[in-house]
Amino acid sequence: MLEHKLIVGQIISNGELTKLFKVGNMGGMRRSHATNSLVLISDHTKGIYDDRWENNICFYTGMGLKGDQTLSSQNKTLHESDQNSISVYLFEVHIAGKYRFHGQVQLAGKPFQEAQMDVEGKTRKVWIFPLIPVQAIEPMPIPSQEIATLEKSRAKSTHRLTKEALEEYVRKSPKKPGTVQTKTTGYYRNQYVVEYVRRRASGRCELCANLGPFVVSDGLPFLEVHHVKWLSDGGEDTIENTVALCPNCHRKMHLINSEDDVNQLLKVTSRKL
Repeated sequence: MLEHKLIVGQIISNGELTKLFKVGNMGGMRRSHATNSLVLISDHTKGIYDDRWENNICFYTGMGLKGDQTLSSQNKTLHESDQNSISVYLFEVHIAGKYRFHGQVQLAGKPFQEAQMDVEGKTRKVWIFPLIPVQAIEPMPIPSQEIATLEKSRAKSTHRLTKEALEEYVRKSPKKPGTVQTKTTGYYRNQYVVEYVRRRASGRCELCANLGPFVVSDGLPFLEVHHVKWLSDGGEDTIENTVALCPNCHRKMHLINSEDDVNQLLKVTSRKL
């Protein structure tokens, strides 16, 4: 077995992967005769439809972008991996250029065919390989920020589609989504800061200046407390770094977080202090 010295969950670059496993630097299924291994890349940044996870099993789509896929080339290698003594390794990509190691995998069941769309938007048959990590007992959690970044990237690709093409994709999409185990970092927020900032705003959003959408039990219009420099980026849990926003502006800051809006909020906190 290859002595790769990687640990499950470790992220490496494509160049490091290529050098370590002695494989090519392109493609989703990379065979190496030198290391007797097959490296699979589950790259979620390429295309709307891709591999999916259900619990701890990855349903990996075979190679071939156009027309029906066949059991040839590396599809055949993976199909026969229970008998051909080849070591199969899985990497997953949520952010371009970052390859997360899932370790060695093996077939979790018999490969099967299902209908998917090819690069031309035509329905075709693909091979699906159910894979399970050899070492992992539970699904490996993925940072929630990576999933958010991936979804934002995918959303951009849909904007370029015509209405007709979008309707076709929707019609042919699977009704059940794949699953992903995410992990987040929680914070014990200073409730004195939260209450102070809510009262400072007096129910009026500190970005758009509109009143909150409804009144809560203490008589103030509802606002949400937001850290101008996010806690996850090292921001402080202080009144200098905290503002009260209406739900629309709060969502805007987490989706766009424009420099102009950030500067405006910093001016608001400085003025009110």
